Amino acid sequence: MNTEKLLAYYIKHKGAIKGAAIGFLLAVLILVLGFLKVLFIAILTGLGYYIGKRMHEDKNYIKNLLDRVLPPGTYR
Repeated sequence: MNTEKLLAYYIKHKGAIKGAAIGFLLAVLILVLGFLKVLFIAILTGLGYYIGKRMHEDKNYIKNLLDRVLPPGTYR
């Protein structure tokens, strides 16, 4: 197949191709690892993404979070 045609097809159907690849990968992971392990990995990945995004926006996010959870100054 021509590389230009393949690239044009990918650009035109990028969302569908990525969605199918993610679905396939998720199905393989569930078959290999099991549903609960994959769910655990997905939850921790989402949590890591959320914390990383918040830390990127606010450099003192972890310190502020620990100040809210623990008594102020206990982790320093």
